[in-house]
Amino acid sequence: MNSTFYVHIPSKYFEKAVDQLATLPGVGRRSALRLALDLFKRSEVEIADFTSALIDFKQKVLHCSSCGNMTDEPVCAICANPKRDHGTICIVEDIRDVMAIESTSTYQGIYHVLGGIISPMDGIGPADLNIESLLQKMEKEEIREIIFALSPTMEGDTTNFYLYKKLQHFDCLVTSISRGIAVGSELQYADELTLGRSLQQRQVFQSGH
Repeated sequence: MNSTFYVHIPSKYFEKAVDQLATLPGVGRRSALRLALDLFKRSEVEIADFTSALIDFKQKVLHCSSCGNMTDEPVCAICANPKRDHGTICIVEDIRDVMAIESTSTYQGIYHVLGGIISPMDGIGPADLNIESLLQKMEKEEIREIIFALSPTMEGDTTNFYLYKKLQHFDCLVTSISRGIAVGSELQYADELTLGRSLQQRQVFQSGH
């Protein structure tokens, strides 16, 4: 018996809306249909507000020119904050990790968002990541500490090792978050207490770590 969800949709426009909603991560065909039906019940004003918010999000949200974080201005609020410790850089995989760490209220440095991790299986190499701008920042600014806060996966460890080799000739401390986060899990899914402790109890990075 075929378990594929199917329902007859009487409108090609409605079906197109369902198809687009189903492209979102974690949204299956059944959920997309439910969401589309909810949108169909809304007023034209509500739909206009909904679509306007998405268009503004796509057109107006930027990547911080300094760290790669999400921002409405050329430089994000974290990098622009003079009260942050600009001599400490926490390296993360993506913007979700910045959000996760900021929610702990335990870190007062700045960030560098790689935009991914090295993963040969997925065709992602060092050239595909935001690494060159990090090295340029290291050359120009006085950085005392680099914190590796990548997910404790094989790909995360590979990326850590690659970055460590690139950073060796700079005079700064290189640390990594403690292994309070389960091996193989993603950083953004760690609870705030565990993530906060992992940052506070970070260790000097070793190439065989």
